[in-house]
Amino acid sequence: MSASRYAYLGPEGTFTEAALRSMPEAATRELVPMVSVPVALDAVRSGAAAAALVPIENSVEGGVTATLDELATGEPLMIYREVLLSISFALLVRPGTALADIKTVTGHPVAQPQVRNWLAANLPDAVWESAASNADGARLVQEGRYDAAFAGEFAAATYGLEPLVTDIHDAQNAMTRFVLAGRPARPAARTGADKTSVVIWLGDDHPGALLELLQEFSARGVNMMRIESRPTGEGIGRYCFSVDCEGHIADRRVGSALMGLKRICPKVRFLGSYPQAGVVAEEMAPLRHGTSDEAFTEAAEWLARCQDGRA
Repeated sequence: MSASRYAYLGPEGTFTEAALRSMPEAATRELVPMVSVPVALDAVRSGAAAAALVPIENSVEGGVTATLDELATGEPLMIYREVLLSISFALLVRPGTALADIKTVTGHPVAQPQVRNWLAANLPDAVWESAASNADGARLVQEGRYDAAFAGEFAAATYGLEPLVTDIHDAQNAMTRFVLAGRPARPAARTGADKTSVVIWLGDDHPGALLELLQEFSARGVNMMRIESRPTGEGIGRYCFSVDCEGHIADRRVGSALMGLKRICPKVRFLGSYPQAGVVAEEMAPLRHGTSDEAFTEAAEWLARCQDGRA
């Protein structure tokens, strides 16, 4: 395994590369662009890279399905950390192109909902076609296959383009969340401001099946931050659930919730416990009464006394 190599969703000039370069350790790693999320994560599975940074969630469009599905299937991987990046697009064109010249535009499919209103107002007749990434769209404009691409302004120099319009976004404060995934290992020590990610499969479809899963978190005071259903490929109505919750697997309430899920579900895949980006322990809301590690310990000791006749 190449411990000095990090893969990412390429090509050069993507928002994923920008997010990766915001990590201090990126300065000492060889950063290798990959053509897709599955290829980037497979580089980790094969040992060609120590880790891969891929997008997993956007504040406008929601989950990145390619990443959610890839983490749920195949050889297990684990999330080590997350990175948040503010997203704003530029309209990149070949030098000399005017707005009136643009008949075709391209960009990553996740970008389209973030610029749809701007596109309708300023280029209502332009035809949109999706690209593998925003940077790949810029490359296609460079090659003359499209008139313009929505990408990060920083990609212009890489592809010899000009930012005709900058700071394009339909939603203010749009963010994309990226995760650094590697081979399974012992999770980092808890910080007090952590997040745990899992994938959960339902055993069978019956009334209240999803509620049973949710109650494993609720009964222990574990806050669910995200839940998304994804088809398992086993037929219509067969789903697994990608879940993020507050806390670390070493927290008694989180560990207990995961054990509860393991008891009632045919399959639970642990994707990691890692620090929440941009959050410190002092900013976390107080735990609900009875959900601290101390409360779990006291309850276990009480049960032992009851079993020994000492209650």
